[in-house]
Amino acid sequence: MLPARHRLRERTDFTTAVRGPGASRAGGRLIVVHANRTDVRADHPPRVGFVVSKAVGNAVVRNRTKRRLRASVAARLSRLPTGLDVVVRANPAAATASWDELDLAVARQLDKACRP
Repeated sequence: MLPARHRLRERTDFTTAVRGPGASRAGGRLIVVHANRTDVRADHPPRVGFVVSKAVGNAVVRNRTKRRLRASVAARLSRLPTGLDVVVRANPAAATASWDELDLAVARQLDKACRP
């Protein structure tokens, strides 16, 4: 579980991270990562949100995928810049990916999306 200060919760925060001015995106076969840095949050810790739709699978599969993504991002949270909002969206292929594949995808896409 991510600490509360590192979680995106509001719909507007998700929308701003995905479509706001200055938003960046990096995607692959397993996941898509959206990132947005705003001046308003410059001194605040990074926040992360997850989107896992029904296209990924049933509730059990979606929750497992979300837990795996959360664990992978939590391990990299200290390396994210301050003031950054990140949304990690799982593609259907993420449901059948191994832990190593998913972890590598998260590392690659976070690096691409969070470049200054």
